[in-house]
Amino acid sequence: MRRRGEIRVSSRLGADPETVWKRVASAAGVNDELGPLLRMTVPRGVDRLDLDAVEPGRLGRSWVLLFGLIPIDCDDLVLERVDPGRGFLERSTMLSQRLWEHERTIEPSADGCCTISDRVAWETRLPVPGRLLRPLFSAVFRHRHRRLRRHFGHVSSESTG
Repeated sequence: MRRRGEIRVSSRLGADPETVWKRVASAAGVNDELGPLLRMTVPRGVDRLDLDAVEPGRLGRSWVLLFGLIPIDCDDLVLERVDPGRGFLERSTMLSQRLWEHERTIEPSADGCCTISDRVAWETRLPVPGRLLRPLFSAVFRHRHRRLRRHFGHVSSESTG
């Protein structure tokens, strides 16, 4: 049984990369993308989750809360790479996932807008094939991109799952 999976979601936003980065690299921005379905806590000992201010490495535990209240998973948050204004690579473990890899990139375009892309790969600890989680994770990231497009406006979008 193959317990791995991967999805990709991209959106062309109607804002410049710097403006988008300031939003998506903060805890408030992440929680706005996830809301109102989910919320993530800031790891204990981290004053604020601002990717411009944190060093790559283990940040600590972040709880994933359904509707902002009910703990449904825990992310042992590890940032492998942070490229301010361009993206990041998170490679973590979760209670439900042996591997959770989230890579986000922001690509500028000549018209001053940008394309934001998320690649998410996972290896589940659960006794189910990874492909069964694809619709769930795809729905969460499509939701996040809808929220981003609503906030920044959009030129076009593309999603592959």
